[in-house]
Amino acid sequence: MERHATLWRRLVCVCAPATLLWGLFAAPSAAQQRPLVTEDPETIGSGNILIEAGADYGRDVLYPASGLTGNRLRLPTLGVSIGISSIAELQFDTGVHTRLAIAEREDAPLTDDLEIDGTSTRSFDDTIVGLKLRLVGESADRPGLGVRLVTRLSTASKSSGLGLGTSDFFVQGLLAKTTQSTRVVGNFGVGWLGNPVGGDQVTAFTYGASVANAVARGVEIVGELNGRFDTGDLDVPGTESRSALRMGLRYTHGPGRIDGGLIFGLTENEPGFGFTVGYTYVFNAFAVP
Repeated sequence: MERHATLWRRLVCVCAPATLLWGLFAAPSAAQQRPLVTEDPETIGSGNILIEAGADYGRDVLYPASGLTGNRLRLPTLGVSIGISSIAELQFDTGVHTRLAIAEREDAPLTDDLEIDGTSTRSFDDTIVGLKLRLVGESADRPGLGVRLVTRLSTASKSSGLGLGTSDFFVQGLLAKTTQSTRVVGNFGVGWLGNPVGGDQVTAFTYGASVANAVARGVEIVGELNGRFDTGDLDVPGTESRSALRMGLRYTHGPGRIDGGLIFGLTENEPGFGFTVGYTYVFNAFAVP
């Protein structure tokens, strides 16, 4: 399917440079989180807990393994991060309710496993468990560096068409630097993806680049390009390359932050167009000895 290709290539050519140019004139921002997914190497701090909740909506989302295409609503999405030391952070992310309004159905490897009545399907989302470590603090002449270990657990229902019944594991390198009032964050890594139709795991490279800039007191403009690249020769459904461009705003007041963003899918398994909104709250919960 070529639904997104031409339009989104043009969009990236225009929007990605513009996103980077914002950073040339704006004030520094803190470690980046919602509505972005590119991970900053900075942790939330010893004894702190970060709670985030939100909602995502995407149009024309394709699930290649089940053959379903439709408009997807995830409400709520939940995330909890726990600062177990000054350099280490545990992360848990999931979605309580994912609903797909089905627009198209086609034969696919997992079609026979589907148990769907009507024109929609729903499920709990997969669960992400991660550990982030800051390895090197940022200084005037070097970026901050970190590493993130992530496991995707199969908690989404396979019979709904929204789950694959597999688990993945990722290792990511993280770096970030604030230069001339611009904070740029980069991610790179490798992932081993479970094969939903049996056989060997699929290896993929992951990438992400983001910019965040303060344009007024407590207000930031943010943008990123994030995705993964399938390195295998086999076309395994559910493990394909994927990429998306996100652009948005967030407003911070005290320990809370409101955010909103637009999502432009550059591959078929990302929304052709979507949006996300959310709220994040950080507080000190315990003392680490």
